[in-house]
Amino acid sequence: MSLRITNQRIWVILGIISLSWGTSPIAARIGIGEGIGPSTMAAGGSLVAAVAVWLMIGLMRRRNLVGPAELRIGLVLALLSVALPQQARYMALANASAGFVTLVNALIPLGTALVAHFMLTNERLNVGTTFGLLLGLAGIAALILIGDSGITDGGNPTVGGVMALTSVVCISFAGVYAKRYAGQYSVLGVTGVQLAVGSAAQWAVALALDGAPFGHSTAGLLAILYSGTIGMFLPLSLYYFLIRHVTVVFSSVVSYLIPLVAVVAGVLVLDEQVQPGILLGGALVLSGVVITDLVRIREADRQQG
Repeated sequence: MSLRITNQRIWVILGIISLSWGTSPIAARIGIGEGIGPSTMAAGGSLVAAVAVWLMIGLMRRRNLVGPAELRIGLVLALLSVALPQQARYMALANASAGFVTLVNALIPLGTALVAHFMLTNERLNVGTTFGLLLGLAGIAALILIGDSGITDGGNPTVGGVMALTSVVCISFAGVYAKRYAGQYSVLGVTGVQLAVGSAAQWAVALALDGAPFGHSTAGLLAILYSGTIGMFLPLSLYYFLIRHVTVVFSSVVSYLIPLVAVVAGVLVLDEQVQPGILLGGALVLSGVVITDLVRIREADRQQG
């Protein structure tokens, strides 16, 4: 696919992905505000996404998508990519604003680079990536230590920061694990397995922590539906398509747009606050991401040249 011919379509996809992932934490905080426990929100969203994936597999009439490799890898990713990070992320959203949590999540590419340094022999940290990682960690420290959660009632930036960082660590390990076995499994099959198993594990946790998931408001149920379809299934599907057809420059733009969408949407929809700690911490985190992306783009250009 030619980038020049499809430039407008690429930007539309980038916009949809950014809006989907950027507004997903808004839906989560709405659901939590409606009295739905964070664990139930996480489990509900994962279940909706799992159902959507398996419906798509059925409509595509794809057979033999799930074999031993998909089951093995899917089970590991169910823990590292779905159950643990989703639970941690929604716990974070119960204690901090959507902008706060999304800025921490922007560290995922840096966390993945750090994990890859130790787990993959051909991906080592260089000076630029290390500096970007240190900047990002300094941003997280600022978010936690300054004490601005972005919400006025019930905010706890320490819990929010630790839980969001836990989510980043889990997803970073999941990304490297999936890359280690890339080409040995069906992406769609593994996605179906990890969402189904991850959702089941989360429901066990939700029932233990939040009780029976009944009696919630229409707004709360719509928030779960939004989180699963618009917040998980749609952007994941589009992102896998995007990274196959565009350069690293385009795919990295998502990392900058998602926090912006989350911060603006949080202010407009939930009256969240852009406090000094969030501004400083966010600036450091995004600076680290930008530096890492510039290094990654330079390396990609060097290899192509």
